[in-house]
Amino acid sequence: MDKISATIITHNEELNIRRCLESIKDVVDEVIVVDDFSTDDTELICKEFGVRFVRQEWLGYTDQKNLAISLAANDWILSIDADEQLSEELKSSILKLKKEETPINKVFSVKILPNYCGHWIRHCGWYPCPKRRLWNRKAGVWFGLIHEYVKFNQEIDNQMLEGDLNHYSYHTISQHVMKTDRYSSLSAQKAFEAGKRCRSGLRIYFKTGWTFFNDYILKAGFLDGFYGFVVCKMNAYGTFLKYSKLHELSLKK
Repeated sequence: MDKISATIITHNEELNIRRCLESIKDVVDEVIVVDDFSTDDTELICKEFGVRFVRQEWLGYTDQKNLAISLAANDWILSIDADEQLSEELKSSILKLKKEETPINKVFSVKILPNYCGHWIRHCGWYPCPKRRLWNRKAGVWFGLIHEYVKFNQEIDNQMLEGDLNHYSYHTISQHVMKTDRYSSLSAQKAFEAGKRCRSGLRIYFKTGWTFFNDYILKAGFLDGFYGFVVCKMNAYGTFLKYSKLHELSLKK
């Protein structure tokens, strides 16, 4: 694994992209940014780092990410989001890999450490939340409508890397509310198209209550203090919206 291409998709990421690029500049050999016509300073910041910057009207998460992969000069891909940052330990882990012989079917996962409104969240079901982010593109590509994942064309050997991938998920609670509303619509539509239905108000009630209890009590969200409480309430709110919207779709059906 002598050379790695980092791929990033962006849209108005001036608050995050510099931190991301700073963290990968000494680790990867190339950076591909596929941008959905940002209107802020995202492009200017990217060009400071000499990345390959490509404008592309939004195709959806999966297709946008796969386009970035197709533009890479190297087969080994580090997929990172604009609001993420390699920790020092994770940098060391990746640099060590570059000195080793690595088979195509080897896939590397990372632990995602969320930063919520300036506070690290280590519980609530949000951490470590491992994701496969470093692999050979000959072995797989992105797949799925939402919560996209890498679909592999062969038997893989997965390894967890040491160190965290810091995720600056939300700067404000309002930002979280807006994203939860958007994602719940996509989740409800996906569930509906898969044949799932929700015609009972009681089901919405119990699903919502269970989500909060599971994340706040069983997954120890209370250990993250006030913002742990907020995260767990928002998780429950997302469940409420998803099943309420699925209920709406079911009744229309």
